[in-house]
Amino acid sequence: MPASKILMITGDFTEDYETMVPFQTLLACGYTVDAVCPGKKAGETVATAIHDFEGDQTYSEKRGHNFALNATFDSVRAEDYDALVIPGGRAPEYLRLNADVIKSVRHFFDAGKPVAAICHGAQLLAAAGVLKGRTCSAYPACRPEVELAGGIYADISISDAVSDGNLVTAPAWPAHPSWLRQFMAVLDAAALLEINAA
Repeated sequence: MPASKILMITGDFTEDYETMVPFQTLLACGYTVDAVCPGKKAGETVATAIHDFEGDQTYSEKRGHNFALNATFDSVRAEDYDALVIPGGRAPEYLRLNADVIKSVRHFFDAGKPVAAICHGAQLLAAAGVLKGRTCSAYPACRPEVELAGGIYADISISDAVSDGNLVTAPAWPAHPSWLRQFMAVLDAAALLEINAA
């Protein structure tokens, strides 16, 4: 039943897998996905970073690919989208300083639309003030931000995801199968509600 139009907000040094895999998977499943970055236009690229788990105390970081944006941030309106995807990586730490990004994130929560965030994407949710009383997974280093924002941190396996109403979150890219499966279930449930309300 894919008919949903999804907004992906990303930026330079977004995590490579957490951007490319959901973008391509959702497109392959029939959803429309517009990937945008503040200050950049459709056709421009963002640099990605590959975060890996190699036995160190934290993830390692290497240069990834150039990910092509297919929409222009200044031209999109959150109201025109059915759902939001927030990849992790380095981008959320500075995207959360952008008032227009924060306004867009809040729109999806105020309207009760599906939202999927992974890894450091929780930094953006915390900054937008949308986590109070919500269960949220994230990369473990983001746990203090989730809890300081009033969220309930889901301490789950790195390959698991958790849903809390319209919000689907996961700790990192090894959770893609569970995270995307849960997100698509939320998308389909939201589409059914819309059809039944029409």
